Amino acid sequence: MTESRCPWCGTDPLYVTYHDTDWGVPEYDARALWEKLVLDGFQAGLAWITILRKREAFRAAFDGFDPRKVAAYGEADRARLMADAGIVRSNAKIDAAISGARIWCEMQDSGEDFSTWLWSFVGGAPIQNSYASMSEVPTQTPESVAMAKALKARGFKFCGPVIVYAFMQAVGMVNDHLTPCPRHEAVKALAR
Repeated sequence: MTESRCPWCGTDPLYVTYHDTDWGVPEYDARALWEKLVLDGFQAGLAWITILRKREAFRAAFDGFDPRKVAAYGEADRARLMADAGIVRSNAKIDAAISGARIWCEMQDSGEDFSTWLWSFVGGAPIQNSYASMSEVPTQTPESVAMAKALKARGFKFCGPVIVYAFMQAVGMVNDHLTPCPRHEAVKALAR
């Protein structure tokens, strides 16, 4: 990819690969969306590259982010997670992941698809932005404010409007690749 790649990913090979293959690609799988929401919650107060470097350790620690398995976690699992140096060890964030899994399961069990629900905040299709520079990209939008409010009303934690907007960017609910970046058009073409 050319030098016109979005500048936020810098030159770290892991970050560049994430930018070039994952970030902004529309994700519709309910489990994968929950995983990303949990990881974005763990990122609160940290740099995304920190979480990215620990992503595989998180996946191993949280049983592949299987919400059914995580929802069944008890005190022994909490203690195991708090002892796992491969992840971010925060009681509040671990508790938020476990309670979020339980909410995810309740929604699915009542016939409400997590993916469909989240995508409803953008009308079911990615918002195609056309920003030429990072200074134009917002940190939150009315859609992220609405989604954050709805997530909090359901009982999810670590999901304020800024975290939610980063989540929306990452899972392709908004295309915030800068227009000079080759991924802007590539991601745009992936929209349903």
